Amino acid sequence: MKQNKEVQFVDLKLIEYKEAWDLQETLLNRIATVKLDNRGLEEDQKVITNNYLLFCQHPHVYTLGKSGDESHLLLQESFLSTIGATFFKTNRGGDITYHGPGQLVGYPILDLENFYTDIHLYLRMLEEAIIKTCEGFGLVAGRIEGLTGVWIDPTEEGARKICAMGVKASRWISMHGFALNVNTDLNYFSHIVPCGIATRGVTSLQQELGKEMDFEAVSAIVKGHLNDLFKMELVNVSRETLKA
Repeated sequence: MKQNKEVQFVDLKLIEYKEAWDLQETLLNRIATVKLDNRGLEEDQKVITNNYLLFCQHPHVYTLGKSGDESHLLLQESFLSTIGATFFKTNRGGDITYHGPGQLVGYPILDLENFYTDIHLYLRMLEEAIIKTCEGFGLVAGRIEGLTGVWIDPTEEGARKICAMGVKASRWISMHGFALNVNTDLNYFSHIVPCGIATRGVTSLQQELGKEMDFEAVSAIVKGHLNDLFKMELVNVSRETLKA
């Protein structure tokens, strides 16, 4: 069946974590239903599957991956309300991380059979979009072997994480994604062991460049790199369209 490179893009702005998670599940299930219905059909009878890319910010929230260690949340859950935060155990990969205002969160809900069925390559492409974004601001960004995500000065002793990643794939449909610290309040990371790595720090574009960033401009740059790397055909749609 012909691959569908069209990706419906929505910027959800500031949205509660659980609401965004539920929306991802809805879109994933919608794609999965089409794939199941296509089974046994002739190629010319099969319905193409849709792809989605959601950008957003979240109110203060800590999320734990399915293989994460809950002890990496360094405060009692009862204390979370005093710092205006919530906590969720999720079904993504990875350990614990923080989301909050000023952080660009991207959720690609893609039928990877429209692109390539290789989760490792998929993660590397997400990382590459962030690496190119950071390099565009004159930063040295890259990967550290054995660790997922994007780091500033990755070969130096003081390497610090600027973008966390955690994904899930079901029937080759992706969900969850990446979290790039743009103007993020880094103090919130002091309440966790970020991504379960106690020996590395975290940073943001604002921290590295010494100025508040134009959030919308950074979002557009990331979006452009994802478009180019995945050879997407991005189409802007409304949030209401996703619910149709």
